[in-house]
Amino acid sequence: MIPVLSDLTYPIIQAPMAGVQGVRLVAAVCRAGALGSLPAAMLSHEQLDQALAALNAECGGAPYNVNFFVHRTPSVSAEQQAAWLALLQPYFDELGLNPADLPQSGGRQPFDEAALQLLETYKPAVVSFHFGLPAPKLLQAVKATGAQVWSSATTVAEAHWLAANGADAIIAQGREAGGHRGWFLNHDTGGQAGTFALLPQVVCAIDKPVIAAGGISNAAAVRAARALGAAAVQAGTAFLLADEADTRPAHRAALQSARAEETVVTNLLSGGMARGIPNRLMHELGAVHPAALPFPLAGTAVGALKTAAEAQGSDDFSTLWAGQNAPLARSGTAAQIVGWLAEGWV
Repeated sequence: MIPVLSDLTYPIIQAPMAGVQGVRLVAAVCRAGALGSLPAAMLSHEQLDQALAALNAECGGAPYNVNFFVHRTPSVSAEQQAAWLALLQPYFDELGLNPADLPQSGGRQPFDEAALQLLETYKPAVVSFHFGLPAPKLLQAVKATGAQVWSSATTVAEAHWLAANGADAIIAQGREAGGHRGWFLNHDTGGQAGTFALLPQVVCAIDKPVIAAGGISNAAAVRAARALGAAAVQAGTAFLLADEADTRPAHRAALQSARAEETVVTNLLSGGMARGIPNRLMHELGAVHPAALPFPLAGTAVGALKTAAEAQGSDDFSTLWAGQNAPLARSGTAAQIVGWLAEGWV
């Protein structure tokens, strides 16, 4: 049993989803008796400070999760940068943009000392990581705050590594999951299993609580995950249509259309492999392209295209993250969605 679960009415975790949610969804999920999660990878130090202060005030003492990425920001050659921009040049021309005007930031930032200081101040009950775990010194400092440490595994080997290196619970992320793959040991897409193949293997392989993630969109999926040994379930796509989510109108419309029946794993939007509803860019360049800069660097150029296109009412370059069970997502309040999922645990 994961200690924090005893403080919840339901062993249901709302997955952290950067770009489509903030404090409002986290707090609503927590008030409904489940565990809300705040995605921190795209927040500045000041934004994270404000968000954690708000959560401590709005969650009424209920536990919540803060999620960080622990990737290493890569360096790329001038040739790689030029090849990537050349591939996108027709789209820049179409939208009247100049690649020379792109911001120089690296996009999503990994967990660091500044974030640690905020955890020491606000003391969230759970701190979760994507792409492995932070350096041992940082990890021990996180644990010293009293937080439970969770991390995502996409293979049994990753689950073994996380268990041996300090994770208190393992999130078994099947290939159905929307958004970024949490892989960190092996980036072979052929070795990625679905949730209901990965979950029982991880449960048998490690002596840690296991949380099922990927395709958990209704009570039936929750029931199946529990039967296969999950200590809890984590759902993301199921909350994209929540009233309290910040999902854009175009994204909501896509989720409620026939487009949601097809999702693909792509590296075009951030450089990392992530699942979503195909957009024009994926259709024209292919979902995976060798010229895409490594995560998170590809996101700078595509982000500029996205902003310009969305200003014209187009989602040609938008990130429409969604899992393979996206058609099962339902509109409603966060509390209603928690209740629908919880029907599978009773």
